[in-house]
Amino acid sequence: MTVQKTTPALYEEYKAKMQKIADVRNAMSVLGWDQETYLPPAGAAFRGQQLTTLSTIAHELFTEPALGGLLQELGQREDLDAVQKKNVALSLEDYEKNRKYPAAFVAELSTATNVAYHAWIKSRKENRFETFEPSLNRMVALKKQEADILGYKDHPYDALLNEYEKGADVEMLDKIFSDVKTSLLPLLQEIAQQPVPDKKFLHLHYPKDLQWQFGIDMLKAMGYDLNAGRQDVSEHPFTTSFSPQDVRVTTRIDEQDLGNMTWSCIHEGGHALYEQGLPTEQYGLPCGEAASLGIHESQSRLWENNVGRSLTFWQHHYGRLQSLFRHNLLAIPISDFYRAINLVQPSLIRTEADELTYHFHVMIRYEIEKGLIGGALETKDLRDIWNRYYSDYLQVKVPDDVRGVLQDIHWSHGSFGYFPTYSLGSFYAAQFFATAKKQVSSLENDIASGQYDRLLQWLREQIHVHGRFYTSNELCERVTGEKLEFRHFLDYAKEKFGGIYGLKY
Repeated sequence: MTVQKTTPALYEEYKAKMQKIADVRNAMSVLGWDQETYLPPAGAAFRGQQLTTLSTIAHELFTEPALGGLLQELGQREDLDAVQKKNVALSLEDYEKNRKYPAAFVAELSTATNVAYHAWIKSRKENRFETFEPSLNRMVALKKQEADILGYKDHPYDALLNEYEKGADVEMLDKIFSDVKTSLLPLLQEIAQQPVPDKKFLHLHYPKDLQWQFGIDMLKAMGYDLNAGRQDVSEHPFTTSFSPQDVRVTTRIDEQDLGNMTWSCIHEGGHALYEQGLPTEQYGLPCGEAASLGIHESQSRLWENNVGRSLTFWQHHYGRLQSLFRHNLLAIPISDFYRAINLVQPSLIRTEADELTYHFHVMIRYEIEKGLIGGALETKDLRDIWNRYYSDYLQVKVPDDVRGVLQDIHWSHGSFGYFPTYSLGSFYAAQFFATAKKQVSSLENDIASGQYDRLLQWLREQIHVHGRFYTSNELCERVTGEKLEFRHFLDYAKEKFGGIYGLKY
């Protein structure tokens, strides 16, 4: 006679399996973090093999029939609480999706990603796109294959978008970027008619060690727990998490550009605070993961732009910055500093772009990715396409590949569909921050005095703690009372930049 297991026993079995898979994936993440920070050049080949092995193991564990049967059984149980039901439902959804991937494809994609990453690094050193193009072409072919494996209704790019932002598709994003062009272009045109703030003082010599010290100070002030994280230097700033108790950030330092490290520290710090705020008891389970890439980006953008580029933020921190860089900043009043850090001007580099033109950088990448995956564009033509888009949309001439088509790491990782979440994140951030100002009455005074505890607590309670329990729009509606509305970003932009540039609305 077979004795049926109790629901708590089944759930603990499910939880143990999911945490084992998470352990393998996080071991991969540790190796990936090391690859981008400390890996010696000679270690690249074996590192690729190691990552492929772990990727295959994780895939096999997550697609084993026993796990599927367990999820099916749990899905029929009525005595799970709401969080447990959501974990099981999302795991089953993920399981069925992962079952679509042949193990050979997973291994091939992992190997191709390793090859592409190192080709991208080499290509940047040579400042030559042709070095990267064959690996990128292979990656695009694999991502097209992945779209076919996952399935889609209208456009193959939809399948890849859904991996980062559930429910997003080409139709939705075409509309969003149409709104961006319609709404932001007139504002940009008005700003272009105003005197250009002087920012030369931001590009004097700023010693690396002092920049590093200030960056660490910023992370601590925001609430980033250095007992559960660390900061290092990498080619491209990023955040990685192995658990809420081990969340790491990286930055990039340019001694001739104060903003490069300052904003990357605050930006990555926002990502890290989200990861550190996820519930530890949900480790390995969907409700212990971020809601989406768009929501993740909303957390970094909220800290970087809504907080970190505000006048109130620098009312507290500017004195400290002046004391570190006396020769450069002591004679610069805070009003000039504030205008300089919020300069709106078309530029070459996405990560260094201002809050408004940034979305045109994202739109260019979106158009390219959509064309590559849909078959309308080919990688061999990408340099020319990229340069033409920058000329058409931002009126800038791309001088070389490093400042052009090779500037982002994402395609070497196979992260097609990721870029649109950057703009979505900014729009969510504006909407969340507008709500936070209404609900946390002391927020402006808190920021002006360098106190972020209440803001962080609000974010923890409203967003971080829920993990993947809600979709992006469900979470947005729960927090703000409405689904994502672009007008919140537009209102924020008009108020802020109207004040900076003397515009009337």
